[in-house]
Amino acid sequence: MYKKILVPLDGSAISEGVLPYARAFAKALNVPVHLLQIMDTETLIPSAAALQGRSHNISTAEREHNGDYLKEIASSFPDPTAVSCSVQIGKPAEVIIEVAATDLDTLVAMTTHGRSGIRRWLLGSVAEKVLHGADNDVLLIRAIAPIERTTAAAHLERVVVPLDGSEFAEKAVPCAVVLAKKMELELVLLRVYLMPGVAYPTGSYAPDWNLLDRETRERATEYVRVKISKLRNEGLERVSLKVLEGSAAEKIIDVGREKPASVIAMSTHGASGIGRWLLGSVTERVIRHSETAVLVVRAKRDLSA
Repeated sequence: MYKKILVPLDGSAISEGVLPYARAFAKALNVPVHLLQIMDTETLIPSAAALQGRSHNISTAEREHNGDYLKEIASSFPDPTAVSCSVQIGKPAEVIIEVAATDLDTLVAMTTHGRSGIRRWLLGSVAEKVLHGADNDVLLIRAIAPIERTTAAAHLERVVVPLDGSEFAEKAVPCAVVLAKKMELELVLLRVYLMPGVAYPTGSYAPDWNLLDRETRERATEYVRVKISKLRNEGLERVSLKVLEGSAAEKIIDVGREKPASVIAMSTHGASGIGRWLLGSVTERVIRHSETAVLVVRAKRDLSA
């Protein structure tokens, strides 16, 4: 599973919205946490020449300030000795990806603004760049203002895994199983299906749509039941299914909204190219619009228990 949790912060209460989840994951998985703050020189020093050589002093002072801030955040974890901190200078997305790449078993946990329009560096294009550029799994929490600072851990009750019928999408299941066991969560396998389009010659009878819907739903349900039966045989007791007809992204978001204390675990290809519906635009729509935490699992990695 994961050996470390990397938490990038930008000093705002909004970026700290991921901390309750970092605390919950770190405690349940018994892994250390690394708090990272990046000094983006493009915003820190708009014109180094205008400052006539004072950029070094400003950077040093800012680095010390940020280091104190991270130490304060570290003290909010149940075991501060398991939390390390670092302040680096560079382009935020590049630094995050580079730090995470030193160990692919590192989970990157960060806040994203979704559709709120927040302009802090961490909360927009940086999150998207990390999502598309890193080979690590990424836990994304959409910030919803106003954000109240807290030292508590997130209370989670279930992990939802959307499936599209492909082995590729099923790559998220082993990771979800580990989380379900370690965090004592219910595992929900979600299958969203669309009614297939039917073309028939002019003058022929229209199909029985009720029958077609029932048959399609039965096939989708049986697919999920087979997966659940296997998981139960492997000792996982709290596992259930949900089969819905409609738009994949919308239904996934709706299921998350039913119980906010959830994590949606979705498999993705990483940066190699978009394949099935679950692995491209649907993932991005869920991340941007869901109020539920989204765990993006890299399908090319094996995260078995």
